[in-house]
Amino acid sequence: MSSAPPTVTAARWDRRLWFTLLIACGVMFLDGLDVSMIGVALPQISADLGLSTSQMQWIVSGYVLGYGGLLLLGGRVADLLGRRRVLMVGLTVFTLASLVGGLVSDPTVIVITRFVKGMAAAFTAPAALSLVTTNFPEGHARNKALSIYTAVAASGFSLGLVFGGLLTEIGWRWTFLLPVPFAAAVLASVVFVLRKDTPTARTKGAFDIPGALTVTAGMLLLVRGIVQAPEVGWADVQTIVSLAGAVALLALFVAIESRTRQPILRLGILRNPALVRANLGAMATFGCYLGFQFVATMFFQSVLGWSALETAVAFLPAGLIVAFGSPRVGLLIERFGTARVVAAGFVSFAAAYALFLGIDGAPNYALEILPTMILIGIGFALAFPSLNIQGTAGVANEEQGLASGMVQTSFQIGGAVSLAVVTAVLNAESTLGVEAFLDAMRPALAVVAGLALIGLFVALSAGLTRRQPAGELATQRAE
Repeated sequence: MSSAPPTVTAARWDRRLWFTLLIACGVMFLDGLDVSMIGVALPQISADLGLSTSQMQWIVSGYVLGYGGLLLLGGRVADLLGRRRVLMVGLTVFTLASLVGGLVSDPTVIVITRFVKGMAAAFTAPAALSLVTTNFPEGHARNKALSIYTAVAASGFSLGLVFGGLLTEIGWRWTFLLPVPFAAAVLASVVFVLRKDTPTARTKGAFDIPGALTVTAGMLLLVRGIVQAPEVGWADVQTIVSLAGAVALLALFVAIESRTRQPILRLGILRNPALVRANLGAMATFGCYLGFQFVATMFFQSVLGWSALETAVAFLPAGLIVAFGSPRVGLLIERFGTARVVAAGFVSFAAAYALFLGIDGAPNYALEILPTMILIGIGFALAFPSLNIQGTAGVANEEQGLASGMVQTSFQIGGAVSLAVVTAVLNAESTLGVEAFLDAMRPALAVVAGLALIGLFVALSAGLTRRQPAGELATQRAE
């Protein structure tokens, strides 16, 4: 049966189109669920396994780097082999890795399972997003679909906070095991609902394995060098070798992409300025948030003595705002354009982190913490769907997997590097006692706020004085 997507011309979508969108949403719901549950459980995992702050961050970074390092390859594979088969294999691996991670006790094995899960998500995420972008044409239909898509992802994140808090009270292993039935359910839906698809191009020699390996290894060395530097010293041989190796591998990646016949990143696609801005904005968005979540979780549980459930409830307002607000952002984008909406999101982010910088050792939640969470929710609700739309607008169907993979890669790489920097800043200070932790927390939050300001600058560089006609999302108008 042909895998050509249906053309959406009517105001109403048929049942198969809705099911296709729901499967794509299910994949992102699973990803949001997994990330948020583990984030809340980190302090308990650290206490049970005796992990340091730098070791603890690898449970998050392992997933993020496996995810971000292979997303470009995942997008390419989805374009060539077909979304259905990529989703089937990726979800199977994700399910098995989740099961193993919940049953072992060795920290190294846990990080490895997280890395493997990230690798699996690197194939499922661009396949899911490209299901949306190839089935719904640019304009109102795609805006509506992507708004629903991002809202469901945010719902997974919100519910993950609650589930993570509840399950950690029972035992942190359950935060690893809960995704298993969810992943199995999405896998079954893929098998029985999606049409069988065929490769869109000849696949012999089409997979840029050297490119995928060099970019993944380069990011691993970069994060390792930043994280270990406060412990061994920035001038230590280990740090210098790690950072120099990272630069060399990333430069090699660019060289490979400029010469290979079938690159995972066709460098010519970077001539699209709106796409470049979307990817830089994605790095700043997830980078500032993931760094903030790490610092705030440690502060809530290690300094204030909150339980995992109390921590989850503290973050919950942000997730709820994204879940309920994202579906309405499409209308704002059609009226004002993606650049203005993204810029408004970063203004909200910067204000949120600036507020949190003033918190002391005994904050009032309603007056000091809740406003930050509300502003973060508004920022995400505005920026996340806008960046996804901007990053895929004007891209041909055969490269939608690449464009989708690029945007998701930028989110994950930004998160990994930001988390490494924030961890390094925290480790550079003594974290014994409330006052000492606050002294270390403030420069870490300053890094987070700085990333939000960088994102704002990138959005403003699009030239916000030009208005976008309603519904027009051609490449030249996507910015």
